[in-house]
Amino acid sequence: MSQAVISKNEAEKTIKRHNTLPEDRMTPGMAVALVFLILYFLLIAYPLFWLISNSLKTYKEIYKNIWALPANPQWMNYVNAWNHGISRYFLNSVLVTLSTIALTIFSAALGSYALARFRFRGNQLIFMMCMGGMMLSPQVTLIPLYQIIRALHIHDTYLAMIIPYTAYRIPMMVMLIRSSFLTIPKEMEESASLDGCSDFRIFWQIFLPMSKPILLTCCILIAYYAWNEFLFAIIFINSEKFKTIPTGLMNLRDALQTDWGTLLAGMTISAMPLIILFFCMQKHFIRGMTAGAVKG
Repeated sequence: MSQAVISKNEAEKTIKRHNTLPEDRMTPGMAVALVFLILYFLLIAYPLFWLISNSLKTYKEIYKNIWALPANPQWMNYVNAWNHGISRYFLNSVLVTLSTIALTIFSAALGSYALARFRFRGNQLIFMMCMGGMMLSPQVTLIPLYQIIRALHIHDTYLAMIIPYTAYRIPMMVMLIRSSFLTIPKEMEESASLDGCSDFRIFWQIFLPMSKPILLTCCILIAYYAWNEFLFAIIFINSEKFKTIPTGLMNLRDALQTDWGTLLAGMTISAMPLIILFFCMQKHFIRGMTAGAVKG
C-alpha cells in the first residue's frame, strides 16, 4: 500500500515537473527574441531620453557635452517654452485633435453600423469606395481641397484642419470598426429589437459599449495623425491664433535660434501627450487591433 502511494506521488511530481519545464526554461529562440526586443526598446527610448536630458541643460552645457546628463536641471526651460507660445499651440492642438476624434469616431461608427448590419443594394460597392479613400494621398488633392476650403470661407479657421483630418481618417476607421461590429452576435440585436429598441438605440447602447477596445484604438490612431499633421496645418492656417504644435514649433525654432534648451523643452511638451495616451491605452490598443481580425 505504501509503495503504491509513493509511486503515485512520484508520478505526480514527474508530471508536474514536465508540465512546468517549458515555462521555467528559456529556449534559445526566446532568448534571441528577448535580445531583439531589448535592442528595439533602446532604439526607441534613447532618443526620447536624449531629448528630455538636453531640454534640462543650459546653452553652454549642450555645446560642451551633448551626451552628458544635466549638471543642474533647468526646469525654467519648460516655463520659457510655454510662455513663448507653446501654450497657445498646445491648446489649439488639443482642440483640433479632440474635435477630429469625436467627429471621426461618430461618423465612422454610424457608417460601419450601416455597412455591417443592413443589407441593401450597393452595400459592398459603398464599402469598397470607402476603402478606396485609403489610397488617396493628401498631397494629390491639396490644390482642389484648398480651393474648396476657400469657397466655403473656412480658410484660416479650426474647421480648415478638422474637416480634412476627419475626411482622411474615416476610411481606415470604417474598416476597423466594421470588422469589430461584425463579431457582435446578431441574437443580441434581435433581442433588443423585440424589446422595442430602435436602430439608433441598439447602435448606441449595444454596439458602441461592446466595441470599446476598437474605438479606443481608433482614438489613438486619430490622435497620432491629427496631433502631428503638418501639411494641411501650414497651408490652410496663416494666423498665429490657430497654429498647432507642428507649425508652432517651426516658428519657435526661428524665434529661439540660440536657446536650444528652451526649444527642446517645447519639443518635449509636444511629444508627451501622445506618449502618455499610448501608455494609458496600450492594453486596449492591442486588443482593438486584433478585434475582428478573422471576420470581415
